[in-house]
Parts: sequence; C-alpha cells; structure tokens
Amino acid sequence: MFGKLEKEAEKPALYSPLALAYMGDCVYEMYVRHHLLAQGNFSSNKLHKAAMKYVCAEAQSAFTEELEPLLSEEEEAVYKRGRNAKSPTVPKHAELIDYKRATGLEALLGFLYLEGREERINEIMTILFSKINERI
Repeated sequence: MFGKLEKEAEKPALYSPLALAYMGDCVYEMYVRHHLLAQGNFSSNKLHKAAMKYVCAEAQSAFTEELEPLLSEEEEAVYKRGRNAKSPTVPKHAELIDYKRATGLEALLGFLYLEGREERINEIMTILFSKINERI
C-alpha cells in the first residue's frame, strides 16, 4: 500500500518492537477484514463477530506456534523481539503468554510491511487463514 520506508533513519529494524507491533496490528486487521469481505457481503455486525475469531490474542498465539518453524532467522528474531518486549499495558481479556505471542506476530507483520515485503505477508496470512479456518 504505502511501500518500503526510504529514509535511512526509518529502517524497520531500528524501530522498537512495540512500534513495529503498532503497525503490524493494523496490517493484520486489514488482511482479516479483506479476507472476511471476500467471503461475502454481510452486515457489519456479522463481520465484526467473525473478525473476533481471528484478531483475539488466543487465536494469534495458537497460530504463532505453527508459524515459528517456517520463519527465517531474521523473521524469528523480529518475532522474538516483539514477543519479549515489555508492554506498558496488561491484557484484560487474554493470558499474558497469548498477548506476548500476538505482539510478536504483529511486530513481524509490521516489520515485513515497512520493509515492503507484501508477498511474504501474503504467504504468512494465507497459512494463518487456513489454520484458523481448521479451528472454526
């Protein structure tokens, strides 16, 4: 969409893991919404309820367990930076480990997005959707 950041000071690897997760949360949400809209023209309420199955920390956490073996060394390092980041907030509706894994996934997606690696994001999200659809 916006593509790779060009400024030297804005290299994605230099961003904090929580800044990457901030962007990755948006990327993840966009992919989920696109995926759901591709299923049909449903009411916004029905779409919102369906999205909850994808965007909750528990679903993201379960997916990361299956995703980790498929990551490159660089991707794994970014994921772990996000997972291990000290968050200023405590999750209210999720287990801490699920929240941390979800943050790691979002950091990875934010990193890939800012690097302009949309093809890799597509691969990851395709795997994610197939795994979540198996659980639904």
